[in-house]
Amino acid sequence: MNRKQLEHVLRASGSISGSRGIVVIGSQAILGAHPEAPEELLRSMEADIYPLDAPDRAGLIDGCIGELSPFHEAFGYYAHGVGPESATLPAGWRSRLVRLENENTGGTVGWCLSPADLAISKLLAGRQKDMDFVRGLLRSGLLTDTAVAQTAAELKRAEADLVAQRLSLCR
Repeated sequence: MNRKQLEHVLRASGSISGSRGIVVIGSQAILGAHPEAPEELLRSMEADIYPLDAPDRAGLIDGCIGELSPFHEAFGYYAHGVGPESATLPAGWRSRLVRLENENTGGTVGWCLSPADLAISKLLAGRQKDMDFVRGLLRSGLLTDTAVAQTAAELKRAEADLVAQRLSLCR
């Protein structure tokens, strides 16, 4: 998914949910801070999202423009309506959200995780695809070990230790 496609998903999600703010917590959040992110970081055709002021409407988005929907079939990408609990994030993540709003979002504001918060959520999830994504962030220079370590200081001790351990595997 590229930036224009994410903007389309945000526009549609805002219209469907009636929410002006949509949080992007999956890998496509990188497009908030880095609109021209390397292709290796943009392989996913889904955007994990939820309405900021009404997370319970994520299911409505998923039902309308989710996987295997007419939207997905027509455009080749889709929204995956998730809840805020689907990602473990550092305490201050909201203060680092990256605003994505332009003429293509149709009045909807996309609130994208910062690269460091995104990496931490991926490292805590620990799936192979998540580890590969973090490796790509580091390799491309869009993120540094230092930024991850500083942000991980906001986590519970056990989570911070896990992030440090998994981050060392990504170098």
